[in-house]
Amino acid sequence: MKIFKKALYYAVFAAAAYLLLKTTTYGWIFSFKPPAPPQFSVETAQRLKSHVTRLAVDIGPRDVFGNNRKRLELSKKYLVSELERYGYTPEFQEYPAGGAKAVNIIASKKGSVTPEEVIVVGAHYDSCDNPGADDNASGTAGVLELARRFAGLKPARSVRFVLFANEEPPFFAKEGMGSYVYAAEAAKKGENIKTAVVLEMIGFYADGKFSQKYPPLVGFFYPNRGNFIALVSNFASRVPALEAKKSFKKASGLPVEATILPAKVPGVDFSDHRSFWKFGWPAFMFTDTAFYRNSNYHKPTDLPETLDYGRMAACVEGIAAAVSDLAGR
Repeated sequence: MKIFKKALYYAVFAAAAYLLLKTTTYGWIFSFKPPAPPQFSVETAQRLKSHVTRLAVDIGPRDVFGNNRKRLELSKKYLVSELERYGYTPEFQEYPAGGAKAVNIIASKKGSVTPEEVIVVGAHYDSCDNPGADDNASGTAGVLELARRFAGLKPARSVRFVLFANEEPPFFAKEGMGSYVYAAEAAKKGENIKTAVVLEMIGFYADGKFSQKYPPLVGFFYPNRGNFIALVSNFASRVPALEAKKSFKKASGLPVEATILPAKVPGVDFSDHRSFWKFGWPAFMFTDTAFYRNSNYHKPTDLPETLDYGRMAACVEGIAAAVSDLAGR
């Protein structure tokens, strides 16, 4: 009888483990056939590619240092012209950094019911002395596309599209970081930011086995193929993050994996959402996981041709649904 019970126990355990891995495509060791590429809008993909190419190729490396300072200014002019073309009147938050002037660009869509409640949608538009196609022309392009879509909508809450300066070193995690300046000023004004949604590298995907890496001990229950977008949150932001995941999945065929972890885990706070955490607001990022997947991270090879604009378009489709639901209709 004991042998029978033990055999039954192992059989049930093995079946449960197999079903978990088979139905979720999870598992660093195990690998099943990846899902078919998601459907996407060709027009959206073309617009995203155009934005990325303009920033990463026509303009190039962009930061506040040396010759890149002029390129950062050219980036700003391009982003402003696009936002104006969509019908916005951008505002500017200027501050000194690195011996130059850094500028956050803000385009607001006023809420129709509770305009004092704000959903921030942001991305940084500087790069780390490299073309920065994925990091972070891809996120910047995503914000532009979202702003274009929301231009004709009437959300219940206000939606504020913010393009941050100075996310990259030497400003990262310091007070010269554009998102920190923005969040500090918003806190000083007593603004009611309900959630901040950050787009940090959303264009690189890989279908090969073990193309996705993770911090220690994290990857066992997540896919080993880099064919998904990650939604990364801390525990304090888990409620809006999980709501966003549900909205994303309903609107997009691109797989999305929610990861809710302490900020101390390497990579969890590696973008502008960290600045909102500092001031007590919920925030999370959508990301292709940067150096855990993309070997071009912070290199001259971070170029537009390395990105998958179809999946990127499907990603933006999901984020648009998530922001729409967070903002209310």
